[in-house]
Amino acid sequence: MELIQIVILCCLVFLIFGVVAAVVMNKESKKREGKLAVIRGSSISDGGYNERDVQNRRRAEIARKLKETKEEENKGKKKVSIALKLGQAGLEATPKQFWIFSVLCGIACTGGAYFFGMSEYVVGLMPIIGTLGVPRFVLRFLIKRRQKKFLEEFADALEAIVRLLKAGMPVSEAVSMISREFEGPVGEEMSRVYDKQKIGIPLHEAALDATKRMPLTEMQMFATGLAIQAQTGSSLSEVLTNLANVIRARFRLKRKIMALSSEAIASASIIGALPVLVATGLYFLNPDYLMILFTTPTGKMLVAGALVWMSIGIFVMKAMINFRV
Repeated sequence: MELIQIVILCCLVFLIFGVVAAVVMNKESKKREGKLAVIRGSSISDGGYNERDVQNRRRAEIARKLKETKEEENKGKKKVSIALKLGQAGLEATPKQFWIFSVLCGIACTGGAYFFGMSEYVVGLMPIIGTLGVPRFVLRFLIKRRQKKFLEEFADALEAIVRLLKAGMPVSEAVSMISREFEGPVGEEMSRVYDKQKIGIPLHEAALDATKRMPLTEMQMFATGLAIQAQTGSSLSEVLTNLANVIRARFRLKRKIMALSSEAIASASIIGALPVLVATGLYFLNPDYLMILFTTPTGKMLVAGALVWMSIGIFVMKAMINFRV
């Protein structure tokens, strides 16, 4: 009977992971579909360009380039390797070191669960959670934090490139200057772009390759702008100025959404923390009343089911209030 219970619990865990993966993939597809709309929605300055056909051709060329980038991205994102994820997180570790750390994390989680006297179900699941769950969660957190820091400085970097271009500096030297003046992810990525350009790779191809390490819409727009400028000789400063304005507008919209959704976030946090707080209070008031859930087989199954359904509820609430711009 215990074996059947373990199998049922494992099935529930894999079902949860499947639902999470499906929702995340759906969000990523919607995000990619919005790239074309962002490019088409960005306004092109009218100063010095009075001919509508020139503007239309330029917009059509940008849309075509972005569509090609999107198709390449869809092909490359079917399976993102651990090495690429480590690069996106800004880590110098190798995949071998990552898997060694994952195994050690699984051993540590299993030992901790056994040391604290948890049930055999929890101890049996700890190797899977510690080896495949925790390291990937930490890696995903580092990737998101690095991308957020990149976006915070990218608009300033683009405006600095525009000022350097208007002063008569070549594009490659402007990128080199940005790599020296800016620290963090912006400086690192621009330095890699400039280094690849020095060994003979075209600048727009080096920027396109950088989108693999920094898979953001804004970075893809930057690479597309460089490609258009290299092929058609259009005004790069105008494209980068519009891109900087789009990034700042997106930041303003994100802050507005966070302010409007703060009430829902607070409600979700309270609802998610309420069972833990109530259980802690009951434990200090009457430990024997609560410990039945942790000492009897029926109580353990109820606790496991409650954790599973609470996890699903928290994930659904997070998905409902996690607006993407």
